[in-house]
Amino acid sequence: MAVDILHTRNLFLRCMCAIYMFAFGSLYLQVPGLYGEKGILPAHTQLPNLKYPKQCFFDKLTLLCFSSYVGLNVSYMMELLSLAATLLSFIGMVWKSWCTATLFLILWGTYLSLYQVGQTFLWFQWDILLLELGFLTILVAPVSRRSWSEYRPRNLVTMWLIRWALFRLMFASGVVKLQSGCPTWWGLTALPLHYESQCIPTLLARFFFFLPDWWHRLCVAATFVIEIAIPFMFFSPVRLHRLFSCYSQILLQVMIIFTGNYNFFNLLTITMCLSLMDDVHLGYQHVKDLSFGFISYVKATCSWTVKWLGFIALAYYTVIYFNLRISPEGTIASKLVVSRAEFDAFMSRAVPLSIAIGAFSLVITVAEALTSALFEVRGCLDKFGVFSTTAIYSVAAICMFGISLVPYSVLDRPTNQRVWPVFRNLYEHSSDLQLTSAYGLFRRMTGVGGRPEVILEGANSLEGPWVEYEFPYKPGSLDRMPGFVTPHQPRVDWQMWFAALGTYNQNPWLISLAHRLLSGQPEVVALLDPSSPWVDASPKYIKASKYIYQYTTWDEGAESGRVWKRTREGEYLPIFTVDHAPLVEYLRKIGTIGTMDIPATNQPLQHGLDNVRAFINSFDPPLVLWTLLVTGWAIMWTKRSPTPKPIMYRSSKRKSG
Repeated sequence: MAVDILHTRNLFLRCMCAIYMFAFGSLYLQVPGLYGEKGILPAHTQLPNLKYPKQCFFDKLTLLCFSSYVGLNVSYMMELLSLAATLLSFIGMVWKSWCTATLFLILWGTYLSLYQVGQTFLWFQWDILLLELGFLTILVAPVSRRSWSEYRPRNLVTMWLIRWALFRLMFASGVVKLQSGCPTWWGLTALPLHYESQCIPTLLARFFFFLPDWWHRLCVAATFVIEIAIPFMFFSPVRLHRLFSCYSQILLQVMIIFTGNYNFFNLLTITMCLSLMDDVHLGYQHVKDLSFGFISYVKATCSWTVKWLGFIALAYYTVIYFNLRISPEGTIASKLVVSRAEFDAFMSRAVPLSIAIGAFSLVITVAEALTSALFEVRGCLDKFGVFSTTAIYSVAAICMFGISLVPYSVLDRPTNQRVWPVFRNLYEHSSDLQLTSAYGLFRRMTGVGGRPEVILEGANSLEGPWVEYEFPYKPGSLDRMPGFVTPHQPRVDWQMWFAALGTYNQNPWLISLAHRLLSGQPEVVALLDPSSPWVDASPKYIKASKYIYQYTTWDEGAESGRVWKRTREGEYLPIFTVDHAPLVEYLRKIGTIGTMDIPATNQPLQHGLDNVRAFINSFDPPLVLWTLLVTGWAIMWTKRSPTPKPIMYRSSKRKSG
């Protein structure tokens, strides 16, 4: 039986506002140091046609091109946009009637504007995922504030797009681990490495690291089942299958949150899981059965059989493919018994099959929505309006599904080559808008033998002493406990992890960071830990060494008071001074120094932004974000009101589609 998803949709919209609030708020706190005129990667260098706003906009598709219209330079305009979007997101989260398509169009356009100049600090999969989900949310949201409590058949279609995006994210994240050929994933030994070598671990990661080996292997097997097999249940006609798959994904995301700091990404994934729920499950009393005729009959007939066959098949193949058995020690032993050739054969069938299942599910959903529009709406004019609107949204959903096949089907090359050219052309023409993308998390496990870390060191003499810089969240000091940073993303700390996987020549931003620290730029220094020795005075010399970090054992930690132990691997960055000629020449060549932003002429607005930042910077970034969320919850709690009934259509009053 299909049930209404009006309140589920409304909850999804408010959660999306919370995600936007975290994303904009976290970025706002770092804009001057990352993108200021004297920041690590000045944003104005990405807008060469800034003096010609309209041409700049059509070239880069960013609102920052119009910064001169409000009398601000690019970095201050980024602050203004981030701050305003944070406030709008907060309003949408608290007052759900504000969750309209207009609001989400503004939020999506603002984040796209920042993304276009964000460079390496905004090139994360979750930033691209937020842009895709943000655009889909424009379709999900009601057109006007008055219609947030009105039942719309198109809700079925637009929320289905969220479900399809969730499927692509999870299925791709699972299969790329095996497609990469990483021996730790194939051997089910990846999790201990993950707990130790992930970008910013939490305090619990060390505890999980020392759990027994059989448990780690079983958890990797469970991860593969949750990411590869269970997502196919998203499209099951059996409601219990969808709810089971929903909570399986939520469980995985919660465990990731416990052990790693991945900003708003896991919260965004959990929000996407709402597309698998309905109003009955969320406890709303005023729901309607939307099933009609043949569709209802098919679902009722197949429900019982498919329900149990699905769970039995899932359990059977999990035991078979992972060779689950009870060991003599009483533990659960596991081993992946699939060969690479068998897996490749599976992918050649699974990718086209998943597309076929998705297409069939979309057709059924569209048919159900159109049928509901015909039989639920009273009055010829209302019926025509709602049916036409539902049809328009259905066409939009088909287009979004089609263009998503281009990046998704790269999982299997023959399937990718068979994508309909019309969809391929649509994808190519819309690629600048980041409407869809390919995903695949933790493709290969790094940190075999320990986690590599780049440690910056400063000194006032070549003979030393060399004193280390301390970043606020990434591992550095051996005795500092990891913390919980979610939903904040300290983007420099994150990029330091990626820098350790390569060389400084592959990370020009790190060279710029070193020069800014030598110059003592306060906005960049503010990105360091407040206890760092070089916060108040910059050194004359700077260099970087590469270390291999490992967790101390419980006994070692109790004896030394340290969480980490490390071994120096060698030099990473040679010794530089602020006036080192090759360094200065290189930074001028890439435009980091020697270029000027447009002047800020709106001094009152600039001073106002400075005062707001001065106040907010006195607090820890994660505390700021959680304070916003708790404040929003408190306001919602005080403004609680009885849940209204879904508004039914009447022939005497026409409702807009």
